[in-house]
Amino acid sequence: MGTTDVVTLNTKHKRAKIGYVLAEEYWGQGFTTEAAEKIIAFEFNELNLERIQARCFVDNIGSQRVMEKVGMTREGTIRKGMLVKGKFQDLKLYSILSEEFHP
Repeated sequence: MGTTDVVTLNTKHKRAKIGYVLAEEYWGQGFTTEAAEKIIAFEFNELNLERIQARCFVDNIGSQRVMEKVGMTREGTIRKGMLVKGKFQDLKLYSILSEEFHP
């Protein structure tokens, strides 16, 4: 079906990066949004983090919607942020702070 993960955890600076992947047949059913909300809540409530961020390719509208639905704010574009199949891709960066999260 898919995964939602804490990609990077930095307890010293109280921040993390999350990532998710979902099989195409499950897109548009709210699974990723629900999983992202739960992992964000866990990181804020149990790990006492201050900031969580995520990123996606600029043309991944579905992922952008997930980040916006869970309350993340778009911070900007990471130009040539990832090399994929020999070509650099731009990424959109989103984040949420602990005081902004309202499950």
